[in-house]
Amino acid sequence: MATEQETDRGRFTITQSQRDRIARFVRKFRSNTKAMLGFSIVVMLVLVAVFAPLIAPYPIEQTNIEDRSQAPSVEHPFGTDDLGRDIFSRVVMGSRISLYVGFGAISGALAVGAVVGVVAGYAGGLTDEILMRVMDAAMAFPPVLLALTLLVVLGPELSNVIIALAFVYTPYIARVSRSAALAERNEAYVEAAIARGESDSRIVFSEVFPNCMAPMLVQGSLNVSFAILAEASLSFLGLGAQPPRPSWGLMINTGRGFMETAPWMLLFPALAIGIAVVGFNMLGDGLRDVLDPKVEAIE
Repeated sequence: MATEQETDRGRFTITQSQRDRIARFVRKFRSNTKAMLGFSIVVMLVLVAVFAPLIAPYPIEQTNIEDRSQAPSVEHPFGTDDLGRDIFSRVVMGSRISLYVGFGAISGALAVGAVVGVVAGYAGGLTDEILMRVMDAAMAFPPVLLALTLLVVLGPELSNVIIALAFVYTPYIARVSRSAALAERNEAYVEAAIARGESDSRIVFSEVFPNCMAPMLVQGSLNVSFAILAEASLSFLGLGAQPPRPSWGLMINTGRGFMETAPWMLLFPALAIGIAVVGFNMLGDGLRDVLDPKVEAIE
């Protein structure tokens, strides 16, 4: 009986036990203040990005020399920049770039890193050594420095930023997924699958992989915030989004020359980056608390 339930778990069939775990997860998530606050911030950012054209009161490229460097007012809540463009509109539209890069880069890192880590953890031996040493070599470089190097080769395009950041964060996802796979490969449902004569590829992708998703999602949500911050840093250095795109990092780079005369040019894009990073970090920390098996075992 136990073997049958474990087999169902391995095949990712939704059983009553799994429904109970999902309900328990939702209940614990709702009761976790940090998770709910982070989730609320992330949802708010996504809604702002989706409805940005409706929220922004002015075209992002509309210049007005007569209104340049105006302080925040009713007409321009965040003020205007050195070309008279509405900063509020540009910050709102800039959320699209940041979330596009953040989600795009980490989705790519998850797609590659999860497979590499799970295969390495399940296979062990020489396969594990080769794959993990490659990941360790990539992790030896500081993330932003490695991304800078890749962008110098690929060119300063937004799509290349996503590729570079996906490459940078793949080893971190691989490490987490490998640890999860090492724990899962000794479970009874894997032994039952081996006894039935299932192939290694089926066991890895149909049984082990789905049960390693929780820690990978936690790591992914945390890395989204790092990717957003990295994109802002690369745009600040001129290797990310290019003018006239309203990247938050690019806006900070422009505003640094007006820190004394028009500090709002730098303040509001920096505040937007801070809110996004805090939101995703809180969501990731909350998910880690909710999905912690030690906490679940105590309960």
